[in-house]
Parts: sequence; structure tokens; C-alpha cells
Amino acid sequence: MEEAIAGFVAAIMAAVAVLMIPIVIMIIAMWKIFTKAGKPGWAALIPIYNTIVLLDIVGKPTWWIILMFIPLVSLVVAIIMLIELCKSFGKDGGFMVGMILLCPIFMCILGFGGAQYRGPGGGQQQAMPPGVV
Repeated sequence: MEEAIAGFVAAIMAAVAVLMIPIVIMIIAMWKIFTKAGKPGWAALIPIYNTIVLLDIVGKPTWWIILMFIPLVSLVVAIIMLIELCKSFGKDGGFMVGMILLCPIFMCILGFGGAQYRGPGGGQQQAMPPGVV
């Protein structure tokens, strides 16, 4: 009986260790991304604050953090944030798809690669329609 319990505990510990790997990778990658964007890297360690900093990097309003607590809406908001993060670093559509599907890998590419922060939305200015002052 004790051997079965020990085996079960060992299996749980191994599963937790495997699940922690992508989390640690994401934290390290976010630290680098925040640093590139001129934000404090340690902000990646604080759960809700890191989303607020990410919203600032991508140029979205801080109140969007409330949307992250609504089921399904949070998924849409997270995808929008990832797309805007790619634009802020000058990445195109293919990179955006990769970021959505394989986020830890593409966050590392963004953080440790040669991409430079260009400002929210890639530094693009929204063109005003003719006649609007």
C-alpha cells in the first residue's frame, strides 16, 4: 500500500515538474519582452500586473484587464493581445499564427531574437478619414 502511494506521489510530482517547464519559459520570455519594450522585467513575475504591463505595451486600455475575468471573452482578448504584441515588434501574419498556436516558443523567439519594440501597433499612426479634424 505504501509503495502504491509513493508511486502515485512520484507521478504527481513528475507531472507538476513537466507542467512547470512551459510556465518558467513564458516568464523568462516575458521578462525579455518587457525589457525590450522599456518596462521592468520583474513585472513578468506578478500575475495580474504582468497583464496590465502587456496591455500597456500593446497600446490597449488598462480596463481590458476586467475582460480577462470573463470566460470565453478572455480567450478572444488574449488572442488580440498576442496579435498586437506581434505588431508592436514588427512581426507579420505568419508569426502571429505561430504565436497563437505555440505561444511559449514564439514568445522566446520574440524575446531573445532580434525583434525591436516599435511601439504599440508597430508604431503605426491611425490615418484620419478625410474631413475629420
